[in-house]
Amino acid sequence: MTDDPTFVRSAGQWEDADAPAGGSAGPDATFLADVLAGLAQTPKAIPARWFYDRRGSELFEEITALSEYYPTRVETELLARHCGDVGRIAGAGRAVVEFGSGSSVKTPHLLSCIDPAAYVPIDISGDFLRDSAAALARDFPGLPVLPVEANFMQPVPLPPAVAGTPKLGFFPGSTIGNLVPRSGVNLLRDMVATLGEGAMLLIGMDRVKDEATLVRAYADAAGVTAAFNLNLLHRINRELDGDIPVDAFRHRAVWNDTWSRIEMHLAAERDVAFSIGGRRFSLRAGETIHTENSHKYTPRSARQLLAAGGWTPLREWSDPDEMFALILAEARPEPVAP
Repeated sequence: MTDDPTFVRSAGQWEDADAPAGGSAGPDATFLADVLAGLAQTPKAIPARWFYDRRGSELFEEITALSEYYPTRVETELLARHCGDVGRIAGAGRAVVEFGSGSSVKTPHLLSCIDPAAYVPIDISGDFLRDSAAALARDFPGLPVLPVEANFMQPVPLPPAVAGTPKLGFFPGSTIGNLVPRSGVNLLRDMVATLGEGAMLLIGMDRVKDEATLVRAYADAAGVTAAFNLNLLHRINRELDGDIPVDAFRHRAVWNDTWSRIEMHLAAERDVAFSIGGRRFSLRAGETIHTENSHKYTPRSARQLLAAGGWTPLREWSDPDEMFALILAEARPEPVAP
């Protein structure tokens, strides 16, 4: 799970991110293609971008309020406590560019203490983007708010009004953790291309911690995350003419230490067979459908990922329990190797 579900709704290929959540009159061709391809492969997987229909989005909002799900709470506290430090290091007059802005719920914490020149939210969900941008403009009268409807998983042309303005990128929620390292590095490099050398980036990154805490965050006692994961199968049945026996599957969250990530799976509790869009599939008891990754970072691995993506860490803030980190980094010219 990403702390910003709109990221998951906005890229194109899930390892690499987001796309609009469905609800159209007929089957979404991309949704159908992703599901058919994912279930035909071994091991089976469905891109996590398809979690977020209306019900999935509602369930995710419930997840962020759960006691077990610490990322939203801890990052918000860090922003409130340290945004003044960010402002002092970054300096006044930067255009804040938020990647996958969504509802921009954390953004006011940042804007309230850095004296920005403009705010540029980027998101692929146009209606949602315009609504949240308008609400934020009302809260910050006098601040130019310049929404850009685009897929930020590639370099994005920014509005001419901020062409000569220094930039501060904002990428909260440990959304970077939903990407495999190769894709994460590519995204960070694209952010450099979007913002330019000399820009800064404030990014949230979840920390490696004890396995029990991590698993609880993705397998809560109330079963909200389980409902969130299983809702993907309900959505397939509803939108793609599927007949998956949802009651044959259960939610599974596991820690993969090799890849330093929590994985979410849907595990078949018995042998099952079903159709989607006229195609037949089957799973053996115990076989799973892999639905999401959420990578976690040590301080060193976080710095290495940023450096590989063209960003030099300047300052890092974490909570007393080292649960989560905010990192401020700068895009510097790549040095010549010795």
